[in-house]
Amino acid sequence: MSRLYRPSLPLDLALCGLMAVLTACAVEAEPAPELVSAPSEGVEEVPDRFVEFALAPGPSEEQAGPMTAQDQGVGEGKAGANKEDVAASSGLLKLIASRGESLDGVFGSSALNSEVGDAGGGSIGSGGLGSRGVGIGGGGAATGLGTLGTKGYGSSSGVGYASARRAPLQESQLPPAQPRFTDYGVNGFVRTAEDALSTFAIDVDTASYSMTRRQLTDGYLPAAASVRVEEFVNSFDYEYRQPAPGSPFAVDFEASPSPWNPRSHIVRVGVQGRELTQAQRKPVHLTFLVDTSGSMQSADKLGLVRKTLTMLTNELRDGDTVAIATYAGNTSVVLRPTAIGQRGTILRALDGLSAGGSTAMGAGIDLAYGLADESFVSGAVNRVIVCSDGDANVGQTSHDALSATIKGYAAKGITLTTVGFGTGNYNDTMMERLANDGDGNYAYIDSEREARRVFVDKLESTMEVIAKDVKIQVEWDPTQVVSYRLIGYENRDIADKDFRDDKVDAGEIGAGHQVTALYDVMLAEGGSGPLGTVRVRNKAPGPEAPAVERDFALQRSVIRGSVGETSAQFRVALASATFAEVLRGSPFVGEVSLQQVGALAAEAQRAEYPADAELVWLIRRAAGLPRDNVAVR
Repeated sequence: MSRLYRPSLPLDLALCGLMAVLTACAVEAEPAPELVSAPSEGVEEVPDRFVEFALAPGPSEEQAGPMTAQDQGVGEGKAGANKEDVAASSGLLKLIASRGESLDGVFGSSALNSEVGDAGGGSIGSGGLGSRGVGIGGGGAATGLGTLGTKGYGSSSGVGYASARRAPLQESQLPPAQPRFTDYGVNGFVRTAEDALSTFAIDVDTASYSMTRRQLTDGYLPAAASVRVEEFVNSFDYEYRQPAPGSPFAVDFEASPSPWNPRSHIVRVGVQGRELTQAQRKPVHLTFLVDTSGSMQSADKLGLVRKTLTMLTNELRDGDTVAIATYAGNTSVVLRPTAIGQRGTILRALDGLSAGGSTAMGAGIDLAYGLADESFVSGAVNRVIVCSDGDANVGQTSHDALSATIKGYAAKGITLTTVGFGTGNYNDTMMERLANDGDGNYAYIDSEREARRVFVDKLESTMEVIAKDVKIQVEWDPTQVVSYRLIGYENRDIADKDFRDDKVDAGEIGAGHQVTALYDVMLAEGGSGPLGTVRVRNKAPGPEAPAVERDFALQRSVIRGSVGETSAQFRVALASATFAEVLRGSPFVGEVSLQQVGALAAEAQRAEYPADAELVWLIRRAAGLPRDNVAVR
């Protein structure tokens, strides 16, 4: 497994940058740079219809609320007056503070001073570069809580605050990023004569695609390890046949020669979950657990969380309940389980959420599950929804203990959805792992449009599980298929022997969910029979439900003569998968260009699905970016 880092920030560069900021405190500060980097030359502008938010400036005095020394880097304020217009305008300072890099003990409490106002005073705080940010003293004798003034530092105490706005920086100025993604490698070809079985757990997550969309919109290519093919493919809607009465899902097949390799064929396996109407769904008892640490203080983080949960709340109906808890330096119960009939109370509680403090997720998880247990109703949907930028430690709780807690509640019937926001020290690996442990799903929200897609348009799919521990096993016929490669699902691999071991956890399908998998296969010459058998094994929702297995024959008749003869939805799935393969550097598409992928996506574009047009634009966007312009390394 490879681990990706940005180059380290040299100490002398950090000193120079901080000295420049401190010196600037005595003069009129330059306005902070605009938030979204200018697109690279030759790259078309972002269409308005694809971008529904812009990162906002730092909070105003009214918006800021309390901020703690640990989280926002409050310096130990020395006696003296605050000077208006003091602002942390350095991109270096902002990036260090927003990413939360730590150089504890580098500077003592009086190592550097800067004249601020007539009384002077203001120093690097006692933590220097504090545990989560850059501490700059600025007037006021108090240390700790304060508010951010409209033009810089407020008058209550020395608050060293730097907004999370991202300004263009040279690579040499960037502090080291922590490894936040897990590289699961790329599936290779398997000779059917040696191993005819391909077994994996179903995956309905879409976070990787929406994170990539965010990065490309901002003018960066994604880190290769952040790209998961299946989450690209499963971000699009397909028109699969509906399940037979009494069955939780149907399986749909299509295949054609590969447009990238004349020796191979692409086989698509599509699973369609049974759909439910709003009236048919079960009552839901939701507990929102919101990360309100200081790193969440921006429009694309806590601001977008409030909008997202407001959308979700407005979709709920009589019989549903909502509870709200927060975690930062401390945990807090904002709202005990409350019936949706008191919608106004719930919405006011959401509107009042504000950020500030350090991050300790473990205590928050314990608190949220305690609230969920209060409102637990057997047979209903009982779910915790964690909203975070992923920049978290688990506090006094170890990751293993946290995982055990979540799995224990999942066994009882309280599931977990994790929802990611923002950029910076985003921990994709942790957010995905928590959702897997909690028998739930993982989404990343980069815009109000994505929030609406997940929590309004697909509310039933997101909330109500119709089949759990869903495993797929494809048994290829060695006389028909020489070798095969599952495209994606590397982190969903299951040992063949565990397919019928019902103690082995797998994925869940929500109402109406679609799951698509693509195989690259080499067919035997002169073959004429079925390619193989697809088996799907799952349990019904609820504890102690027995597993049921269904078989579906993969007939040769599903193979079309060329990719041009396939359905548009087949080509959209193939284009999105190949796009992901190119972005992650798969050796199996080394000769395929993004221009070729874009042409396939454009030709397959379906007018009734706006996401298809967005895919075309994103592929073209990626093709126009320099190869070394990567968001996180």
